[in-house]
Amino acid sequence: MDIASHAPVILITGGSRGVGAATARLAAARGYDVAISFVSNEAAANSVAADVEAAGRQALAVRADSADPAQVEKLFAAIDQTFGRLDVLVNNAAMLARQSRLEDLGFERMQRIFAVNAIGPMLCAQQAVRRMSHRHGGQGGVVINISSAAARLGSANEYVDYASSKGALETFTIGFAKEVAREGVRVCCIRPGHIYTDMHASGGEPGRVDRVKDSIPMGRGGQPEEVARAILWLASDEASFVTGTFLDVTGGK
Repeated sequence: MDIASHAPVILITGGSRGVGAATARLAAARGYDVAISFVSNEAAANSVAADVEAAGRQALAVRADSADPAQVEKLFAAIDQTFGRLDVLVNNAAMLARQSRLEDLGFERMQRIFAVNAIGPMLCAQQAVRRMSHRHGGQGGVVINISSAAARLGSANEYVDYASSKGALETFTIGFAKEVAREGVRVCCIRPGHIYTDMHASGGEPGRVDRVKDSIPMGRGGQPEEVARAILWLASDEASFVTGTFLDVTGGK
């Protein structure tokens, strides 16, 4: 294990599938060492890690529920031990539940969705800023929160709890970006639109993107790699004067 490695290190929460996995693979291709967290699918996480290593970079896959502060602390401790640095945090881990009107949503579901989608990114950002911020002796860094076009659209009749949790994540982005702007840390947010990932199956409609694609001005759904490219642009020095910014990757919707 080469702790003196000078490759930049990126942590992608929820990195075993979809946008997270695509971002991990592209980051490795662009010279990052890659840490990912996952909650349940260890085989998928190990597959992503193997792809990172095949690209010649170091990989670390850690089982960690980002809504649990103790597991988040262990995740960041593992990154400290393996890499000794952290340059980019991508708060990608998120969940949604079956499509439903508000009056049929259970309390436990609402709590869990807010815990994962809104509080989880705050817990991870807390740990990241302690490592990145000049205030704490860090070298600077970038935090990228993955929201959703749902935060703008509201997801009526489908999952207003999910959309609301992403709205909270966006407000957090604005405040946190201002808080650390003079400490070498940039904070941005990506809003993916209808992207072909497994997440739609969690909402009970695996074919959702194909159903709605005619409502997208570009007339098609997006690919995870298209979101990954936007994430890695924001993470790069090409975006050095960009913070507190929202980038829609929605095909125009």
